[in-house]
Amino acid sequence: MEREMTGGRALKRKILRLLQAEDVNESLAELERMPGRQVVNPLFSLLLNENETIRWRAVVAMGTVIARLADSDMESARIVMRRLMWSLNDESGGIGWGAPEVMAEAMARHSALAREYISVFCSYADEEGNYLEYEPLQRGLLWGLLRLARQDPELVRDVIPRVPNYLKSQDPAVRGPAAWVAGLVGSVDAVTELAHLSQDEAEFRTYIDGEFHTQRVKDTVSEALASLERQSREFLK
Repeated sequence: MEREMTGGRALKRKILRLLQAEDVNESLAELERMPGRQVVNPLFSLLLNENETIRWRAVVAMGTVIARLADSDMESARIVMRRLMWSLNDESGGIGWGAPEVMAEAMARHSALAREYISVFCSYADEEGNYLEYEPLQRGLLWGLLRLARQDPELVRDVIPRVPNYLKSQDPAVRGPAAWVAGLVGSVDAVTELAHLSQDEAEFRTYIDGEFHTQRVKDTVSEALASLERQSREFLK
């Protein structure tokens, strides 16, 4: 048992070093070559790392590992997805930090996982479903919806009626990504709320394509409204 614990600590240190490396793409490639079921637990713990860069790299790495695991052992991938879902359940006794982000990353990378779990994921935005009330978790949910919408807007069509509610959030890290999602999925019902945010100078920070980006809500709103207008014109042709 002591040998297993020592081995586990060594593996966690190795994975941490990989996530700290300058070439994160090479690190992800090395993680993909490692046995998926072995690296899941260390990655789970790194979702709580105090370093923001490490946390986000752990999100991407874990989503990548789950997707690869699904290619060879779908049931093992399901077990991890269910574990993420359980962490968001009040009965788990935890908070589920990083769980929405990892679920979204895995689904964005694997269509079969998306087909199987997208309805559950969208239910976290539904007040009559598994709604996430805690605003810090809503940040993760909106990031996940954005990640999926950028991959394929059709994946998150079910959340279109829910988007306007998030535009009313007091948290710019919720309403900013919500505006982005609205533009991507063609949420015409969100136009009124978007217009109310057209002078919103608040900034939000998000992690896209391996880099951090800081944007003003008003700029994201402007892009969303322009996107909705383009979609409307194309629909009328």
